[in-house]
Amino acid sequence: MDMTIRIWDAETGAAVGNPLEGHTDMVESVTYSLDGRHIISGSYDKTVRIWDAETGAAVGNPLKGHTDAVLSVAYSPDGRYIISGSCDRTIRIWDAETSAAVGNPLEGHTDMVESVAYSPDGRHIISGSYDKTVRIWDAETGAAVGNPLKGHTDAVLSVAYPPDGRYIISGSCDRTIRIWDAETGAAVGNPLEWHTAWVFSVAYSPDGRHIISASHDNTIQIWYAETCAAADRPLEGDATSVLPVAAYSPNGQHFISGSNGNTIRLWESFPHEQPSYNPVDACVYSQPDSQGWVRDSNRGLLYWVPLDCRRGLHSPALITILITSDIRLVSLDFEEFAFGTAWTQIFNNAQI
Repeated sequence: MDMTIRIWDAETGAAVGNPLEGHTDMVESVTYSLDGRHIISGSYDKTVRIWDAETGAAVGNPLKGHTDAVLSVAYSPDGRYIISGSCDRTIRIWDAETSAAVGNPLEGHTDMVESVAYSPDGRHIISGSYDKTVRIWDAETGAAVGNPLKGHTDAVLSVAYPPDGRYIISGSCDRTIRIWDAETGAAVGNPLEWHTAWVFSVAYSPDGRHIISASHDNTIQIWYAETCAAADRPLEGDATSVLPVAAYSPNGQHFISGSNGNTIRLWESFPHEQPSYNPVDACVYSQPDSQGWVRDSNRGLLYWVPLDCRRGLHSPALITILITSDIRLVSLDFEEFAFGTAWTQIFNNAQI
């Protein structure tokens, strides 16, 4: 809470240049522009600032308009606009080139706005609030789109889109993550429950395959976006810190977490997914479990079966799979799948 922004070398961990100084209260949110040329920051001093990422110099004057702390900032995908969410219960849109406010504040939340994000195509803005809702806004007109997304039983602390923009995820003080259909606003499936304390931060991986969530329970959990299953092993901080913020690197190979213990950690994204070519025994259970997962004899995850395929697909002698990763995740390719009532009628001798 020293009111500064620092830049770090991702490879060496060394500080790059001097701290970025200018805010007069603690800095709550920072992000890079997509071209990497600028950094924006939101602060409890009620302002948004733009910085030159190479020199660290402030670009223009602070963006003023909010009447309370700025809790979240984000760039539009094309870099033309900046959005900010505030304790004053509004979202503001700014011209990234001129720093001028664009239109009127987006009003509708009944408590402070904790998180804001643009959709990948730039057409919509989403916001999460202490009023327990997620809202969708038209980025051009500022009008609310549909009704608030309701389901969380406590404050919404983080919202995010996947790369394809089909869904919205939200993390909450109610200790859950929820997934919503971005088009209809309907809840998708059941809440993701694993954390034992507030979920401060949620994010999709750049390829959309994984979700990460950081919680006050001192862990980061990784989820499989397609099935909503949690990975076997959460990532844990040290005994004195919590991990309230997590974000992926642009290439998806790493993610970072910030903590109240004054540290930033760099993590590898699924380093154990790289094939080790050391197969283990894979005695397959004959039927998927209640969530659709087929598991090995150690109860490790093998693969997931869609609901309409779970009957009649498996028998104890049907399939044997050699697992090469610690998490035992396998994707089945049915492109050349053949079906028949007797294997002798469908067997292709050319494949021997």
